[in-house]
Amino acid sequence: MTATEQRPTNDYTPGHGLINWSDRLNINVYPSSQMNLLELGQSIVSHGYGLVYGGGTKGLMGCVAQSVSKSGGHVIGITPKALAPVEVSGEAIGSNIEVPDMHTRKSMMNEKAGHSPAGAFIVLPGGYGTMEELLEITTWSQLNIHSKPIILLNIRGYFDPLLLWIDRAVEEGFLAAGNRNILVACGTVDEAMAQLATYEAPTSRYMGLKWTHPTSTDII
Repeated sequence: MTATEQRPTNDYTPGHGLINWSDRLNINVYPSSQMNLLELGQSIVSHGYGLVYGGGTKGLMGCVAQSVSKSGGHVIGITPKALAPVEVSGEAIGSNIEVPDMHTRKSMMNEKAGHSPAGAFIVLPGGYGTMEELLEITTWSQLNIHSKPIILLNIRGYFDPLLLWIDRAVEEGFLAAGNRNILVACGTVDEAMAQLATYEAPTSRYMGLKWTHPTSTDII
């Protein structure tokens, strides 16, 4: 999910999702735990953000989207066509964009999160899908495709085994030591929000690589 900083200017058109993303700070969130979802949605809005997420109205993603919407925040969903009958029930929350596949969904979520440095990813406990998305967006940072914060909301130490694996990868020489800090683990929603203001992407990443968006000349 992506949260966007709301500015005094009203550049959001209901039903069309027209947002000047360059003027907003955005947070992508991959939630997969009922715990803290209401608090997270409220905190997103109280910190002046809106939300871009996977587009579902059911389950956990839907819970965060509903929380943001009910708290007065803007919500945009991005839904793969094949998953729409499974994930969307009834009226969409906010504005919805239908895309052809999962990769397009993730790429668009990164794009909507704002061109660096105005963006972030917050990850809650989850299963295969959450881990796949987390590792892909972390790899994108390592390759300098983006420099956005990646925050793990480490509820009850859920991500401790992952953090130990990362430490092992550094010890075995598979990761540069500095790249351990691409991810930041936080125990609470408040701590996660605070990290957004201080995060600095490691300089040990592949800084010399230049990437362009397929439909523009802007580096993402």
